[in-house]
Parts: sequence; structure tokens; C-alpha cells
Amino acid sequence: MGALFTKDTQAIFWNNNKSAIQRMLDYDFTIQREKPSVAAIVAPTSGGNFDKYFYGPEEIMIPTYKTTKDAAKEHPSADVLLNFASFRTAYDVTMEAIGIKGQFKTIMVTAEGIPERMARGMNQAARDAGIVVIGPATVGGIAPGAFKIANVGGTIENIVNSKLHRAGSCGLVTRSGGLFNELSNIISINADGIAEGVAIGGDRFVGSVFIDNLLRMESNPQVKYMVLLGEVGGTEEYRVIEAVKSGKIKKPIIAWCIGTIAKHFATGVQFGHAGASANADAETAGAKNKAMAEAGIYVPESFNSLPEKIEEVYNKLKKDGVIEEIAEPVLKEVPSNRRSKNFICTISDDRGEEANYCGVPISKVATPDTGYSIGDVMALLWFKKKYPKWASQFIETVVKTVADHGPAVSGAHNAKVTARAGKNITDCVISGILTIGPRFGGAIDGAAKYFKYAKEKNLSPQEFLGYMKKEGIPIPGIGHRIKSVRNPDLRVSGLKKYAAEFFPKTELLDYALEVEKLTTSKKDNLILNVDGCIGCLMVDMWHSLDYNEDEIDRFIEAGALNAFFILGRTIGFIGHALDEKRLAMPMYRHPWDDILYQIDEAEEL
Repeated sequence: MGALFTKDTQAIFWNNNKSAIQRMLDYDFTIQREKPSVAAIVAPTSGGNFDKYFYGPEEIMIPTYKTTKDAAKEHPSADVLLNFASFRTAYDVTMEAIGIKGQFKTIMVTAEGIPERMARGMNQAARDAGIVVIGPATVGGIAPGAFKIANVGGTIENIVNSKLHRAGSCGLVTRSGGLFNELSNIISINADGIAEGVAIGGDRFVGSVFIDNLLRMESNPQVKYMVLLGEVGGTEEYRVIEAVKSGKIKKPIIAWCIGTIAKHFATGVQFGHAGASANADAETAGAKNKAMAEAGIYVPESFNSLPEKIEEVYNKLKKDGVIEEIAEPVLKEVPSNRRSKNFICTISDDRGEEANYCGVPISKVATPDTGYSIGDVMALLWFKKKYPKWASQFIETVVKTVADHGPAVSGAHNAKVTARAGKNITDCVISGILTIGPRFGGAIDGAAKYFKYAKEKNLSPQEFLGYMKKEGIPIPGIGHRIKSVRNPDLRVSGLKKYAAEFFPKTELLDYALEVEKLTTSKKDNLILNVDGCIGCLMVDMWHSLDYNEDEIDRFIEAGALNAFFILGRTIGFIGHALDEKRLAMPMYRHPWDDILYQIDEAEEL
């Protein structure tokens, strides 16, 4: 199987443990990984779509998701789950991850105290799925120079001092997380460091046991010898003994079981971990140390003699040519002072010689010969995607369709009045835009929202009418003051014609037209108007471009549909303001005879 982790390994981190994640990223930067080891964060209670972390001196954005399933879908190459959930939810999180077929190769569970029945079921499910579980009750593991889990190794200074910044020759397996760091340091002082290390966890029932990890290290060519630190309790060390006797493990093993002092107690005693308690003579540290020594495993006289034994075995292997000198890599230094940015931009960059739109230089976008249209630029800057031609042309069609609807509508009227007051074009446009909202333009958002909701809930057109009536909401996108079935809105006709010719599917528009049949049977002018048609077709466009429902809902909630109305109408507002200035029209005052005056004498208080 080789190494458990490589320099390309990426993890999904369950629970936004900022300190642990930042330590992983600092390690990545130090060893010069090309991409961060944390691909995504699962934070069920988070309200954002990302979180900021430092990668060296600069900040990066790591996406956050509500569920492991969502994170896995967006990051299919992230094959490690770092489960930092509490013991109350760690089991459910792990079982969900195991159920995502083909995603995870390794799952680390940091929680301590998962009920034993649940832990055994969880571990068996992982084995059946071919997944390596590290833990429960663990600090994780490390492949030096490639990937480390969370807080393993401590600070960057400790990591470098313990030679965990690059691969050594030793494979280290312990139960204890605290002693894992201590052993890493001992091995660095008396040998050349570790090639791979795992703290399997302190609970009585852990996922991967000693033999699993040692057999993997046996097949890892970077590992030349192994160090095993067991403890009082359990019989897993005997499986290692059998593997050595049968020849499955040929590489030298140095081993010690801590807890030999237990023999001096009159009664059984638990040493820290849930699994560190001898229930039979064979589970005592002394008995296991004796059995391992008899099998040919290197066992020191005491824990204090372990460094000498490591140095002895290391020097022998080096003398025999099994271990060669390791060149020290160049490391990057993590800055001590880093400043968080106040603003984030993910759509354009004006640094360097040329600005770009979503990574596309302006020179490749701006001129006619590039083939980019206004719709293409909008897709880049609004949705961060390169849309197919039919979609970008539809965007332009929408903008052209809503650009103007005459001088009498509120926005155009405001722009004209402001121009007559002698204000500049900017003020004129602002006065018009400020009228856009629920009654003027907002029907696009509303139509998309409510028609989409009805379609998702499988409401029949009749049920949808009943739902909207019960909610007391007029159906957005239905109705027109002038147009009717007999006098159709040609803008709607044009949009429907374009969609029929170029859209892969128009399921929401088709649904809205079925609703229109019911509404127009009651009143001739309750037609699907231009706002309703645009709203439904925009949703159909996004569906055809494989956006999921949540993404489309976010567009609607953010006001992206209203943005098309704002952009289009701005063209008209500017036209009306320029028209007023071209005609040199005087200050406007509304005529008295168009105002109903009812002025009662003020009540005296």
C-alpha cells in the first residue's frame, strides 16, 4: 500500500477548528506544498460560504459546507476526513463519510469516549469499505514532508526540531498522542527522524490497530525500521508478534509497552486511556514486552533505554547501507506578523501589467475580434463562469428587452424630473434606480422564487394559485395593465421564441404558461408578463447549465435577477436624461389640477 499520505493528499476538515487548520496550513507552507492540505471545511452552523486562513504571508479562502456530502461532491479528490466532531456526533459524522462511496481512504476521529458498541460498529463498517480509521481518541498522524493531521508535532519550531519537516527512515506507531510527539523527538535526536507516524488512539476499540499500520509500513519503501509504543491492556501486540514470526514483517521493530509499574499495584488500575487496563496476565506490559523480545523484536530494558536502542538499530542499518544520508530540504519561513485583509475580491484583479475578469485578461475580452460579448463579460463578473453562446446571448436579450418602457414609468419619470432640475447624469440615473424594487422590477425575483418553489413542490397550477391566495401574495410575473391575451406583449413573444430555439429545456417557463391558462381564464390581462417570463427563463438557463437548486436560490436571494433589470433600465434612464438635456427642458413642476387636495384645518392641541 505504501505511504498513507502524499504531498498531494487533501483533507475535508469536519468542524471549523481554526487553530488546528492554521497549523496544517503553516506546515504546508513550510514544506512548500503546491496546494493546501485542507480542501474544504464542514461547518454545519456556519452562515458563510468560506473562511479565511493564512498560507504563508498571504490569506486564502477555504470553502465551507453544511454537510460532508456537499463538501465531497465539490472536492472529489479530497480523500481524507478529519473528524473533529464531539463524541456526541463523531459516530454519525464518520458513518456518513463511510457511506459516501469511493471518496475517503482515511478517516481520523479525534473524539474520545464514543460508546464502545458504536465504535465497534463504526470501525467494522470502515474495514468493510476499505477505509483506514485513525482513532477514536487520537491526535492523528503525519507523513513528514508531505501531510500532517491538525496538531500533530506541535508548533512549526517543534516540528523542525523533531525533523518532521521531511521524511526520515522510521515508521512510528503509538497509542498515545502525547507520547507520539515525544517519540518523534527522541527518534530525531538518536536517528534521522520518521518516514510515517500514526497515533492509533487511546480508546479501547480503535479503527486501525498496530498490525494494520505496521503491515502498511512494511510495504512502504521509505520506512526502513519501525518503532512501536504499546501500553498495558489489550492483546494487539501479540498480532504483531505473530506477523514477525510468520515473516509477514521482515523490517526491524523496536517496541516497548509502557505500564510495567502496574505489577506493583495490588489491584488493576487504568493508565489514562480507556484501553490501558490489563484484564489478564497476557495484557500486562511486562508479559507483552517479554513475548516481543522472545520473538526477535528489539525491546529495551526500560523506557529510559529506548533512545539507546533506537540509536543502536539505526546505526546498524546505516552501516549495512540500508539507510542513506538524507539531504535537508529548503524550508519557507512562516512570517511572525500577518495582517488579515478587510476586503475580498474573487471576480477581477487589477494588479500587474493588465487587469483581468475572472482570470481572463481584458485584452482578450474587450475588442470585437476576441469573440467576447457583453453577455460573456456579465457571466464572468456576475457568475464567475464562461457561459455557452446561447446563454450569454440570452443575457444580452434580457438587457435589451428591459432597457426602456417609455417615459411614464416611475424610474424614467424620476430620471427626467432630476435632469430638469439641472442635476448631472449620475444623479439622474441614481434617482431612477432608486425606484426599482418590489413594485418596479422586483417581479423578476419574485416570479423566479415562487414559480420555482411551486415546481419543486410538485404543486399543480391550480394548487399553486390556491397557495398564493392563502399566502395573500399576488403572483409575481402575472398581469399587465395594457397587454392581454388578445393584445400580447411582443417582448414576451420574442423571449419565448428565443428559448424555444436555443434552450436545452424550459421546464419552469412551461409550468408558468400552464398557470397562465388558469389566470387568463378568469381575466384576460392576467398574462405572463415580461418580468415573469425573464424570471422563469433565467432559472431554466441555470438549470440547463447544471447549477444546483441551492446555487440558484442564492442567486435569487442575492438579487441577481433584479440586477438585469437595473442594468437594462440604466440604459433607458441615461437616454431619458440626455433627451431632457438635449431639449433644454425647464424645471418641472407638477400641475395643481393633477393633485387631489383635501386640507382640513389642523386640530389644536
